[in-house]
Amino acid sequence: MSDTATPRLFGLPPGADFPAEFLAGLERRLDGTPPEDWARVEIWVNTQRMRRRMQDLLQAGPPRLWPRIRLVAELSGHPVLADLPPPPSPLRRRLELARLVGLLLEREPDLAPRSAIYDLADSLATLMDEMLAEGVAPQALDDLDMGTLSEHWARARRFLGLVRDYLGPELTARGSDGARQRLAAERLAERWRTDPPDHPVIVAGSTGSRGATALFMAAVARLPRGAVVLPGFDFDMPAATWASLDDVLAAEDHPQFRFRRLFDRLGAEPGAVRPWCEDSRPPGPARNRLVSLALRPAPVTDQWMDEGPNLENLGAATAELTLIEAPSPRAEALAIALCLREAAETGRTAALITPDRTLTRQVTAALDRWGILPDDSGGLPLPLSPPGRFLRQVAGLFGQRLTVASLLALLKHPLTASGTGQRAHHLLWTRELELELRRNGPAFPDGSAFLAWAGTGREDGRLGWARWLASAMDGLDQAGTEPLTTHVERHLALAETLAGGPAGAASGGLWAEAAGEAALAACANLRAEADAGGPMSPADYAALFDAILREHEVRSAVEPHPGIMIWGTLEARVQGAERVILAGLNEGSWPETPPPDPWLNRQMRADLGLLLPERRIGLSAHDFQQAIGATEVVLSRAVRDAEAQTVPARWLNRLTNLLGGLETNDGPEALKAMRSRGGNWLRLAVALDRPEAGTLPAPRPSPRPPVDDRPRQLSVTAIERLVRDPYAVYARYILHLKQLDPLLHRADAPLRGTVLHKVMERFLEAPLDSDPARAKARLLSLADEVLADEAPWPAARTLWRARLQRIADPFLQDERARQAEAHCIACERRGEVTLDCGFRLTAEADRIDLRPDGRLVLYDYKTGTPPSVKSMEVFDKQLLLEACIAERGGFERITAAPVDHVAYLGLGNPPKTVANPLADGLVNRTWEELGQLIARYGQDEQGYTARSRVQKRTDRTDYDLLSRHGEWDETARPEPQEVGR
Repeated sequence: MSDTATPRLFGLPPGADFPAEFLAGLERRLDGTPPEDWARVEIWVNTQRMRRRMQDLLQAGPPRLWPRIRLVAELSGHPVLADLPPPPSPLRRRLELARLVGLLLEREPDLAPRSAIYDLADSLATLMDEMLAEGVAPQALDDLDMGTLSEHWARARRFLGLVRDYLGPELTARGSDGARQRLAAERLAERWRTDPPDHPVIVAGSTGSRGATALFMAAVARLPRGAVVLPGFDFDMPAATWASLDDVLAAEDHPQFRFRRLFDRLGAEPGAVRPWCEDSRPPGPARNRLVSLALRPAPVTDQWMDEGPNLENLGAATAELTLIEAPSPRAEALAIALCLREAAETGRTAALITPDRTLTRQVTAALDRWGILPDDSGGLPLPLSPPGRFLRQVAGLFGQRLTVASLLALLKHPLTASGTGQRAHHLLWTRELELELRRNGPAFPDGSAFLAWAGTGREDGRLGWARWLASAMDGLDQAGTEPLTTHVERHLALAETLAGGPAGAASGGLWAEAAGEAALAACANLRAEADAGGPMSPADYAALFDAILREHEVRSAVEPHPGIMIWGTLEARVQGAERVILAGLNEGSWPETPPPDPWLNRQMRADLGLLLPERRIGLSAHDFQQAIGATEVVLSRAVRDAEAQTVPARWLNRLTNLLGGLETNDGPEALKAMRSRGGNWLRLAVALDRPEAGTLPAPRPSPRPPVDDRPRQLSVTAIERLVRDPYAVYARYILHLKQLDPLLHRADAPLRGTVLHKVMERFLEAPLDSDPARAKARLLSLADEVLADEAPWPAARTLWRARLQRIADPFLQDERARQAEAHCIACERRGEVTLDCGFRLTAEADRIDLRPDGRLVLYDYKTGTPPSVKSMEVFDKQLLLEACIAERGGFERITAAPVDHVAYLGLGNPPKTVANPLADGLVNRTWEELGQLIARYGQDEQGYTARSRVQKRTDRTDYDLLSRHGEWDETARPEPQEVGR
């Protein structure tokens, strides 16, 4: 530390354990000095994790006085700024900007949807902060040349000018964190020119990617007792390559670009950087040289051909590299989890480094099967925590009618009615209310619906529960545009009411534990600053609240595994893990796609001297180069995601291409070995989900319940199911299981069939008009009436009416011919008949006509494709069984008579009639076959086989999940099973 050469720049190579190597180098420099010299050292680091790692190393080392370890971000609160007023709350500033953005969107609605107000305000605040941190005056916006740019960018610049004028002197006098950091760096640099500190000042682990940080690093590097220690400095990169990093538009995505900018600021050359530890070597020097060559800037990649053949044994350089190319994100997560588990079992430390938070959650879930909880530096996003989800659900209730789905999602949330001793009754009444709403509605329940339901049940406390629910939910749809303070108070009051439960137990468990405390802090901050928000709609408030929660994370209170870590890419500099897994190495994930800037395009940012979008890619590249130099490294990516093939990350692509081309150095063999090691992990991942030997799939069920428990009455449609899928009859009529009604009733095919049946029933109540135009008008008029009652979906009503209108003419023409042969005597008529064995067959005929000769004709309406005559005789026996009932006088108020024929009237486009003349005694034969069928199911040995004769293997039934269809198929032999004995 006594060296007087300035600027004083040092570096540690990629892969070095930066905190450990830094402290080791510091110890050598302080060797032989008084113990108090350690306490006089001032160290500035870039992340909290870096500081904690250094503190852990100091605590584990020999007893000594500790140096002062500070964060660069703490410059905004440095005493050198004591004369400035306190900085404004970031939330208040964003709320004020959100008001301006809202006014802009009122004037320019095509700029963005209103749901993006807070995101735009956040990006605007970030832009202003960046301008001040980079030393760009807001007035520079006025000097931008907009001659060749579109009107959109000109409009954006005008708006930025409005914001600048609105914030005025407050922006520069009080400033944001970035502005205050730059001002602190400038003041310290000015002070240190004449009065440098008499103790060592070191900036360690920062790349100087931001202007304020780079200014501070330059000031420290010039101090007589100052030093800057650069992380992941590429000592293998030649001078010519350093010289090629002079074009900001072309080189900003290179991992070493930020160091080049720092050298330019200091007027130094890359050769001025000296090793911090002369005798320290990175874990893989040969690998560092390989990666350095692979990451050369695009204009100088011809150096691959010049320098590539000179690389030493690539097999040794890549011996500790593994490449996992998984077929899917799930397979990638399982393979990574196995890597981490193996490290935990062998007592090694391992770290997963990725910016893909979805992947980290998948890996965490996979590790949970072995009881391993990783130390995740990112934590859980607050919106995904139980309080975050609950508060977002409550915020979404205002300003719109309450639906059954949103009501039940809220009532079933674990925090609803979480007061002591209330949850069991709450869940019981929620379940009963759900069944009522599914069956009988209404689609938009309110307090009166809750009270009506509770009044029909026994007095067991549910009425009080319903009153609590009604008082909480009524009137929410009346919320309109109001001040933010009103929205906040009403939102939090409702959330606490619902969480407290009907007994009024304060706020229940809403604010409990770590997640609840984080949510309470976020809500308290919003409540304190809400007066700056101005009026907003309920939808705007819900979007604002969601955006505020996304700024917070929750750390688990459970003690994680000490040796299994999940880090963000920035924390790759911390190192210290024996196995490092770099995952999600796909374009769009790592590196992440730069977010769009709604205010300034790339050229405008370059003209202003701001950071380009490629800065993020360059930082990611540096993190990659730093992490891949670790002792053992696993590179991982998914070849395909849920939508399409993925593109490998550019750095991984460069590395594999370089290795594949170095045939004289055994590069292809080294790459093949990397993939082979990755394939081993993928095979283990596949084996993880493979059933154990001896584990058999579920058999194709064919239950045989006691004969006394078998149904003694079925409808004609149930007889069809008994022929095609006997298991469905077993589940429905013996187990009494029925699919729940949907939460949201939709305009589906069954409802369309019901509507058309009612239209036809009402149409046949009066004689057919002789005028085709009047008949068609009456048919469509009746359709309008039925649709208005049965289909509360305007789009569905319009579509279904149009379909009926298209088939009306041919249908009426056919109907005229049908009525010339017979006249309708019954619609939707019930009937039943009893077999000799005592079994009752029931039916409800769509339509029965009587011919002049006394014979009957039975019709059934089909909105889909009618079955063929052959199918009617073998499987679809509904009409044939109705004919059996009719010939035996089973239909109400209709005398027994022979049936002339039966027919399906297809109401598709075009209409299609499929008639069966009932030749060769088909009705009597059907009756005999019915008796045989019922007799067979009256025997103990006859089972109800699942999907016995389904029409198509792709058909899905309500009971496939119950029968575990999928573990078996229609080719499997049924296995009879005695049940209920």
